[in-house]
Parts: sequence; structure tokens; C-alpha cells
Amino acid sequence: MSKSTLQRIFRTLAWTMGILFFILMVFFTKVDRRPYQQMDYYHATMSHLDTINWKQGRGNNWKAGWAKVNITPDSPVNLAGYSPRGKYEFVQDSSFLRTIILNSGDIHVAFVNFELMIVHPYLEKRIREKIREAGLKIDLLYFTTTHTHSGMGGYMPGLVGKFAFGGYNEELVSFLEEKSLEALKIAHSKLDASIIVFQKSLTKDLVANRLKETDPVDPFIRQLTFINSKGQKATLLSYSAHSTILNKKFMGLSGDYPHYLSQKLEEDYDLAMFAAGTVGSHKPVVNGKQIEDVIQYSEQVFESINKNLLDSDTLDQGPISFATLPLQLRKAHYRTGKNIRIRPWVFKLLVGDSNAHFDMVLLGKTLLVSSSGEISGVFMEKWENYARENGLNLIVSCFNGGYIGYITPDKYYDEKLYETMEMNWYGPYNGAYFDEIMMKIIEKAATLF
Repeated sequence: MSKSTLQRIFRTLAWTMGILFFILMVFFTKVDRRPYQQMDYYHATMSHLDTINWKQGRGNNWKAGWAKVNITPDSPVNLAGYSPRGKYEFVQDSSFLRTIILNSGDIHVAFVNFELMIVHPYLEKRIREKIREAGLKIDLLYFTTTHTHSGMGGYMPGLVGKFAFGGYNEELVSFLEEKSLEALKIAHSKLDASIIVFQKSLTKDLVANRLKETDPVDPFIRQLTFINSKGQKATLLSYSAHSTILNKKFMGLSGDYPHYLSQKLEEDYDLAMFAAGTVGSHKPVVNGKQIEDVIQYSEQVFESINKNLLDSDTLDQGPISFATLPLQLRKAHYRTGKNIRIRPWVFKLLVGDSNAHFDMVLLGKTLLVSSSGEISGVFMEKWENYARENGLNLIVSCFNGGYIGYITPDKYYDEKLYETMEMNWYGPYNGAYFDEIMMKIIEKAATLF
């Protein structure tokens, strides 16, 4: 081999190595493992929480109104959940939007629930703008979803939304805007003097820990029932089992078991709103993946509500208190290896804004908290016990119009598991961070009544 040939080979190798090194430096960086309590984001969030202004209405009597509207598109749209599946091929069950508005004095809080996988930050923003333009009196929009993995997509802009969550469909987003406003107007028009009852029920052997089989689970259904002066009832309930009975091979539009549970409850209630709880790490215990298995599971959960009631408490009427806590985070940490992550600017280009925050509502001695993190149910026992020590009932839900991935126990951060690797988006120690935030939210809420 001639000297000139060798020189060309080495030059080519040098250029190739240089380009690869450049790409690695531009697109990747190392995982930041500095303790979270030393970070600016931690101090900013905790300082905000220390000084947060809970808004409180001047009235002492509650009014409630509710509505349910069909949001099934006229023609098939892409599914969201698991992986790209294309458009649904049939409608197994229609999709619904449910809302409950609660009023006390000059305060109106709206619980807004979709039979969707998440409320994407862009969809949340569009709905807020629509309501503001309409001049509808809503002080807090408290978003939740059923977290079905067989529901419609099409409301998530960005590259990840395009390839994994059904893409973006402007016609669908506009449709959901209009339906949200329609439901809220109906609920607003039906406001009537109401009482609220808190209930807690136990499900036996219906939920398991999918992250670690031997870890604890949160097996409880927590429920608020609104009863107006006419005796009409609506309920908001939260449960931790993932809405994933139907798998990625299913090509129909469906709300999975929450849809059928709500349908069963609505034989007695005017409206039943299923708000996915701390579903991280939690799976339903089922025998199969067919529609009949979905229906059977929903009936088992329904029976648990009726047969395994542990607690029931009619709430004392008083002012409604609420607050929103913006959540500061470590820079994005989407990892490609144990200590390698893509750079935050790449992550934001792919995923977009996270709109990370907590929404909090205090009704009497019942505290509701909605999170942008998909929280593991293993935290709930500690939080609920602490709430009880402070005289509070506690209901936690997720998918509040922000999304930051999973919040799992920190000891599993380096394990090659779906929830701790692919879906843990903002670095180590978020389990401890969320735990500290939740404990302080409970403490602050307990000082308000």
C-alpha cells in the first residue's frame, strides 16, 4: 500500500472520528447527579411553596353543576398509546368529556376530565384561551384524564407527538376546544346547592406493582360524591390501576376499564368522572386483554366500591381554597445509557414544553392534588397517613395539563426499566423531591381550615 493511500485512509478516519466526536459533544452530555437539595430549581420551588397564596372564596355554601358531552370524532383519527398504530378502525365505545364545576361565593373551580391518555400542554393552553375568550367565570381548571391507551391522539404537536402519540390534528384540537366550552357552560348553568361526601373503598387483588412485584401498591378507590338539592348525584373517583387492559394490537377506540366503570356508576349517578390516580408502577390484575376482560374488571372495581367501603364522611361546608404551584426541575435528562443523556435543547425540540405544575384544591378537610408527573402509587400510603395526621383526606391524580414523565422511587433510577429509563425525563432524585413537595403541600393545606 502506497504512502499516499495510507495518508488518505488516515485523513478519512480522522475526519470521521472528528465528526462523530462533534456529534457526541453537540447532542449528548453526562447525567447530572448533584444532590437535588443543592440545586437552584429546588430552592426556587420550595421558596414558592413557602410563600404561595392560596385563593379562598368568601362564601360558606357550595354549589355544584356537572355535564357530560360526547367527543367522539365524526371520522377516525390516530390512536395514542403504546406506539404508533395509525387510525382506529372502529368505535368500541364513544369517548366523553366530563366536567364538574364547584362554586362557593365568588370562586368557581372546574374539574375537567377527558377519556384521553393525557391532556397535553398545548391542548390545555388552547382550552384555557377558549374559555378566556368566552368570558366564562372559571378560577381554576383542574384537568384529569382516564389515561386510556386506546383513546384518540392528534392533540400533541412536535416530533415525539408526531411519531408516538397520534401526531397533530388542528381540526380535532378545535373540536375539543369547542366541546370543553360547551360542557363547562352546561355545568355552569346547572349550579345548585350541594353537599359533598368523601368515600374510600378497598379493592382486593385487582392492582399489582409492575415495576417491582414485591413492592407495595395503592389498592384504594377515593371518591367525592356531589349531591344537589334535587337529590341528583355526580361523583369524582380516583384509582391507581393503569388503563392498559387493551393492548397495542387493539385497533378500536375505547376508554378501557374506566369507561365501563363510569358507565356502570352512571346507572345510579348522573355523572361519574374517573380521574387516573397515582398510576405509575401500577397495573390492573386481569386474566386477558379482550373487551370482555375489560368489562369484567370494571365490574370487579364497581363491586369493591359497594362492598368494601372503609370510610365515608360528609364534608363541612366552607370556603373553597385553591392554588397552583409551578414546578421547577433539573434540566431534561432523557438517557441513552446509565450516565449519558441527550442535551436538554434536543429534548425540548423533540418533546416541547412540559408545563410542570401542581394544582391543589381544598374542600372542607379534603385535599385534592393533581400532578404533571406520572407518580408511582408506592408513595400514596405515606402521603395519605401524613394527611390523616393533619386532619385531611387526600386524593391525588395525574395528567393535569402538564407532563414530565414518571416519578418513581429513587433507588431504581439506574435500573433498565421502562419507567426509570425511557420515561424518567428530568434526572435523579425526583422521587425524594416530589415526596418533600407533597408533604409540605399537606402541611400548608392543614393550616387553612
